[in-house]
Amino acid sequence: MGESSLESSLKKKQKEPEKMVESTEAIIYVNGVRRVLPDGLAHLTLLEYLRGSSAFETSFRHYAINACLAPLYSVEGMHVITVEGLGNCKRGLHPIQESLAQSHGTQCGFCTPGFVMSMYALLRSNQTPPNEVQIEECLAGNLCRCTGYRPILDAFRVFAKTNDIPYTGISSASIQGNSIICPSTGKPCSCGSENVSDIHNNKERITSNDNRYEPVSYNDVDGSKYIEKELIFPPELLLRKSSSLTLNGFGGLKWYRPLSLQDVLDLKAKHPDAKLLVGNTEVGIETRLKKMQYPVLMSVVDVPEFNVLSVKHEGIEIGAAVRLSNLMKFFSKIITERAAHETSSCQAFLEQLKWFAGTQIRNVASVGGNICTASPISDLNPLWMATRAEFRIIDCNGNIRTTMAEDFFLGYRKVDLTSSEILLSVFLPWTKTFEFVKEFKQAHRRDDDIAIVNAGMRVDLEEDKNGNWVVADSSIVYGGVAPISVSATKTKEFLIGKIWNKDILLHNALELLLNDISLKQDAPGGMVEFRKSLTLSFFFKFFLWVSHQIVGEKFIENCFPSSYPSAIQTSFHRPTVTGSQDYEITKHGTAVGSPEVHLSSRLQVTGEAEYVGDTPLAPNGLHAALVLSSKPHARILSINDSGAKLSPGFVGIFLAKDVPGDNKLGPVIADEELFATEFVTCVGQVIGVVVADTHENAKLAARKVHVDYEELPAIFSIQDAINARSFHPNTERRLEKGNVDLCFQSAQCDKIIEGEVQIGGQEHFYLEPHGTLIWTVDSGNEVHMISSTQHPQNHQMYVSHVLGLPMSKVVCKTKRVGGAFGGKETRSAFLAAAASVPSYLLDRAVKIILDRNIDMMITGQRHSFLGKYKVGFTNEGKVIALDLEIYNNGGNSLDLSHAILERAMFHSDNVYEIPNVRILGRVCFTNLPSNTAFRGFGGPQGMLIAENWIERIASELKKRPEEIRELNFQGEGSILHYGQQLQHCTLAQLWDELKLSSDFLKACLEVDRFNSHNRWRKRGVAMVPTKFGISFQVKLLNQAGALVHVYTDGTVLITHGGVEMGQGLHTKVAQIAASAFNIPLHAVFISETSTDKIPNASATAASASSDMYGAAVLDACDQLKARMEPVALQHNFNSFAEISSIQISSEAFMLYSWQVHVMWKRIDLSARGFYVPPYPGFDWETGKGKPFRYFTYGAAFAEVEIDTLTGDFHTRAVNIIMDLGFSLNPAVDIGQIEGAFMQGLGWVALEELKRGDGAHKWIPPGCLFTCGPGSYKIPSANDVPFKFDVSLLKGHPNAEAIHSSKAVGEPPFFLASAVFFAIKDAIRAARAEVETNDWFPLDNPATPERIRMACLDEFTTFVSSDFRPNLSI
Repeated sequence: MGESSLESSLKKKQKEPEKMVESTEAIIYVNGVRRVLPDGLAHLTLLEYLRGSSAFETSFRHYAINACLAPLYSVEGMHVITVEGLGNCKRGLHPIQESLAQSHGTQCGFCTPGFVMSMYALLRSNQTPPNEVQIEECLAGNLCRCTGYRPILDAFRVFAKTNDIPYTGISSASIQGNSIICPSTGKPCSCGSENVSDIHNNKERITSNDNRYEPVSYNDVDGSKYIEKELIFPPELLLRKSSSLTLNGFGGLKWYRPLSLQDVLDLKAKHPDAKLLVGNTEVGIETRLKKMQYPVLMSVVDVPEFNVLSVKHEGIEIGAAVRLSNLMKFFSKIITERAAHETSSCQAFLEQLKWFAGTQIRNVASVGGNICTASPISDLNPLWMATRAEFRIIDCNGNIRTTMAEDFFLGYRKVDLTSSEILLSVFLPWTKTFEFVKEFKQAHRRDDDIAIVNAGMRVDLEEDKNGNWVVADSSIVYGGVAPISVSATKTKEFLIGKIWNKDILLHNALELLLNDISLKQDAPGGMVEFRKSLTLSFFFKFFLWVSHQIVGEKFIENCFPSSYPSAIQTSFHRPTVTGSQDYEITKHGTAVGSPEVHLSSRLQVTGEAEYVGDTPLAPNGLHAALVLSSKPHARILSINDSGAKLSPGFVGIFLAKDVPGDNKLGPVIADEELFATEFVTCVGQVIGVVVADTHENAKLAARKVHVDYEELPAIFSIQDAINARSFHPNTERRLEKGNVDLCFQSAQCDKIIEGEVQIGGQEHFYLEPHGTLIWTVDSGNEVHMISSTQHPQNHQMYVSHVLGLPMSKVVCKTKRVGGAFGGKETRSAFLAAAASVPSYLLDRAVKIILDRNIDMMITGQRHSFLGKYKVGFTNEGKVIALDLEIYNNGGNSLDLSHAILERAMFHSDNVYEIPNVRILGRVCFTNLPSNTAFRGFGGPQGMLIAENWIERIASELKKRPEEIRELNFQGEGSILHYGQQLQHCTLAQLWDELKLSSDFLKACLEVDRFNSHNRWRKRGVAMVPTKFGISFQVKLLNQAGALVHVYTDGTVLITHGGVEMGQGLHTKVAQIAASAFNIPLHAVFISETSTDKIPNASATAASASSDMYGAAVLDACDQLKARMEPVALQHNFNSFAEISSIQISSEAFMLYSWQVHVMWKRIDLSARGFYVPPYPGFDWETGKGKPFRYFTYGAAFAEVEIDTLTGDFHTRAVNIIMDLGFSLNPAVDIGQIEGAFMQGLGWVALEELKRGDGAHKWIPPGCLFTCGPGSYKIPSANDVPFKFDVSLLKGHPNAEAIHSSKAVGEPPFFLASAVFFAIKDAIRAARAEVETNDWFPLDNPATPERIRMACLDEFTTFVSSDFRPNLSI
């Protein structure tokens, strides 16, 4: 091919060697402020330096990046813009921030700055306004656990504008001179294009109670205060000449930034083991999570020779440091400029890159870094190999050699590079006429996820004299099936020379692939059967796709049934998300019933909202890290802390012997140890705590503590516990109604079925990890703490207990929590207690913030369940009897598992009338970290078991499940299996309205029609109801306190016992107070929750907090109004607002207010409210009572589409309707419904916990494999239903709660099971294609593995029809 431009450039430079000019001064700008970075910080990331997500700007290009991965010195010479640099509450919000706040796009707020910065980077990097697809794509790397994403998409959709007029009041044509309008603000800046066309503005309607979202205008929002220009690229950096950097870091770390290839080669010769960096996306993970050490790091991002993108006659030359986002743009450009047959490879790479990580990673990750990492699941390496790419390698002497991509990968993360060599560039040849390249990938989650299996396939066809297409060359390469990307060589050899046809080539190639790509049963990663099926499915898809490319539909129709083209579509076409929110506003006073925004929303969108991690540590403060067990069950033989004591920054280690008070803890019974003494009973059990001067030093010292064990037998699964009779003591529960045995023996039941339901657990994945800052006051006489918890009183109790102090000397405060969902109800307290020991003994402040992987490993998850049912029913489908055994996996301590089991038993009927019921429940003791509360508290598990046997009945009777559901509905006056009578039951009305609004019968017909025309894609629909009981199940917890202060300026301060964790509790409580006093909402403030203000408060849980704390605040307000009323009547004041006004005379300021008059009368303007809801109670001795005050009802419709060959799925439509009485705040309630639904969608279809047990022997025993976002996948914005409609039932007040409202936090969660059962409906259609119509189990989560393996076809013949993928329960 001749000499490349890189080679000629290098030869020229070798003739004139230049000495590298080094600098130790690193300059950056942060939000317009110049900073000089001192030497010695090479070990830090940008996040550790700045705190917060950032966008960075260089050469007028803006990129969103992950600050937690970006090395600090990598942004030298750049302008770092954080969310604080956009706008704030003092000087005004940026329009992006304002739109997000006003659209209810923030709840807990912890993820909000990341979304803001991703959108900001998109707007400022685009020369023209982005479209809606680009907006959704730019958010792919951002995760939210609260909102359900829909309001975020709505908020940002308004920026998909095509005309500047709505933003500036002037047209683009009238802009003077060279001024350029920023797409994000409509104000002059340096980021846009001077040629902005005037295109007609397209307004998309998103209904919200008949309101419309329109493109945001500067005058439409409160951004009018935002008067500053966008931050520009600093002239100093623009004029400053880049220089090489030589800097240092902790532990002797060296950081180099060379600017030329020769400098790189010289440094490589001097440091053969130096690690080359561009984006640090892999090395950052290795050093931070895998604890790998690289003493020399070399950033090559600014070396021109590594950034080449050159079009040549034979193909494309791609520098090793080219960022993936730039490569995507380059490929897009090439595809439009070159002949289509030349760019088949480019098209394949472009499609694969769309699903490669998220925008923030692609913005910094490089081509060479991805190649040299040699990951066996690399999305790109199979394509490099399949496309005959060549890798150009240079050594320290400047010698260049070339190797084929397929020869480059030698073993697991081993490549054909010596210590003196560097990957210089990649050469990608053009494809020829009738040469086709295709990419494939299947992951757990479509967006921003690593592959389970991927592939790159190429075939070169030639037409012979008989008109047949003959394979001249081919390449079939898979990732995710071996330690390296592997070529199916036998299949390739077979294909060459064969005629491209179905009967011989396709059939034989599929048979060969089974042996060509072999996976052992215990292969790392598991899912062996699924991965095998994907290798076959991908090739089948490739065969059909190539056939279609040759002669179009005609070839397929001649060889296959007309329903086969559905397999060609390799990915779903995803429209932009649309939705409606339908509710009525029932106002009560000034604020109650109004759809107000979250009170903290403006602080959250600006990054000003403070969390535990943001709280500054005192100058002598310490950081804590836990010493954790590495064994699931063992006797501790010895603890050696000598290594820790020599660790840098080490201050102390504290074990059980150091605990001043009691080492035994527990929220219900004291069956846990703060620090393990003799035995450990799970991986991750706390043995001790280390404190050091920094967070990293504390973790390093903790890792150096060596513990010797004597291992003991361990139990992990529910079934193993049942077999071993391993149950927590005194946890057996029974509920009975009627006579089950007699019913089964009589002729009442026409049919009887038996089965098992396995239900997987779920990680809370709150965005803010567990954290506490604790310090002593008066030399240890008092202890104060700030904690991320749902239950401050529990923290107070635990800390006082382990320190031996009275609770009156311990104070816990919580301002806000960045998500909790039950996970911070009990499992956060032992962490505060652990940190309290060194804080108390050393008399120094201690902060403990768990890393994500540790948080997931030790704090427990949603309980997995096993249900064993026996159901009798009539031929019509009427349920007569239910006999149910129900077990949950409690883990190594009881925690709340018993109460969770009880609620599951209460909800095991869901909404169905069953005359005869017997339920037996037990809590299993296993050697896993104690599982704990999670949204729904066992209710969803009980209901899911019920819906499974409902579906089983429908299958037996050949009816739709919805018929069986409706036939068995409970109604007004129904007596439940625990004796409670239903009152004000709105189930039937909800169901009928949902059937009408979703046009269910039509949807069923359309799905059937689609399925009959598509063999490899199937759709399914389902409607599912729910009934969720509202109350704490323990009487003493049903109480609430509040403290209300009225000040002389007419403002109100409230403190109550509930915690704001994103659910809008403070907002609703403030609305109640505002309406009580008839004052505007902005006159009410709630600062924090504190145990020294409201004592003995219950946890913020059970969906009951708005009911209880709202009523407590109302009680306090009523007391104050009663005190002030005589004064108001005496002075003829008509309203609180009127008498709170300030009047100014010419002589002096005179404050004429009700409050001043009241003070003159010496009337107390502070009141403590208290509320005790009615609780008739429940008696487990008799199994009868009224455990719930009332029920929240709901129903959901879902339609899905699955790819039967891969298990991929999309939710096409969701329609939810709920009875929430008269909503206190319909906007907040809609947000809770959508957020709960999306979290539930994760539980039923995406989120799978995998740990070392009998089902996953490739994982170390007892260890959690899915302990981070890399392996555990919560829903992303890409998983939001295409059409997402939510309605609130109208005209049904609830007499049992404040202002006729109903609780909302937990009840909607289970409605996501409609997606689960719609998936099962689609699988049924797939199985019908092979005439398999029998009942089949589908465990949750219905991951791609479970979906695909349940869809029987010719590519799954190596497993039985009742194959059930492994599940950790």
